Amino acid sequence: MEYRRILAAFAGLALPGVANTHIRLHTDGTLAGLGHPFSGLAHILAMVAVGFWAATLGGRARWIVRLAFVTVMAIGGATGIYGVPLPMVEMGTALTVAVLGLLVAFEVKVPAPVAAAIVGVCALFHGHAHGSELPAMSHAAGYVMSFLAATIILHAGGIALASLRFGKAGQIVSRVAGAAAALAGAALLAG
Repeated sequence: MEYRRILAAFAGLALPGVANTHIRLHTDGTLAGLGHPFSGLAHILAMVAVGFWAATLGGRARWIVRLAFVTVMAIGGATGIYGVPLPMVEMGTALTVAVLGLLVAFEVKVPAPVAAAIVGVCALFHGHAHGSELPAMSHAAGYVMSFLAATIILHAGGIALASLRFGKAGQIVSRVAGAAAALAGAALLAG
């Protein structure tokens, strides 16, 4: 029975009017927070790329990289909510998409702590962007917890995509997808 409620919630997010995070859907901010990471291409590409890259790094990096992203994203969200300035947030967010896309495209291998630091910088920009868009009259805790949950879902999507990489064809597809994400990041920077 509970799974039906969960499916109904996700189905509701798919509706354009409901998925618009700028509409005050719920005064506690939960639905707005859950929908916000799905509301922009930059967020989707970056978060899926983090999951994908973490999966390709393998071992402990699968968890460390994603945990670093979510932790720093929460900190960035708090800074955005409380109005702590972060210079060039939009540019930084677009740049992270390009960087993460390149990391996936070139299958960059670095130690887990280095990868965690890289995604941590990316997460700060994304978290700040999410936090600074806290809907009026919303409770910050519900909003933050739900955009973090949505981020974890997108990371899981990246891991799932990485698990589909079989043989040379899978490698080529992942490199092309990473390059496409990098180009999208570059386009966001230019636009």
